[in-house]
Amino acid sequence: MNVSLTPELERLVEGKVKEGLYGTASEVVREALRCLSERDEERMVKLEAIRQAVAVGLAQVDEGQGVPGPHAFARIRQSVGRAVGEP
Repeated sequence: MNVSLTPELERLVEGKVKEGLYGTASEVVREALRCLSERDEERMVKLEAIRQAVAVGLAQVDEGQGVPGPHAFARIRQSVGRAVGEP
């Protein structure tokens, strides 16, 4: 397999090898692909958690356990305010 890199990425790979962090350009690329794969997996896990939370929320609404919009947004604003240190 041949891969074409932009000059910027090529310099990055060469720099990692010159720094001694990796023995070859192939090692740099393999590590980058492992990191990409791990990031993709983390995204999929987070996405599935969001989907499950939405499904729970929709089921609660179907059962009449919803919160009126203005009240929900007020709660969100309070939560965000606390997170950023507002009184």
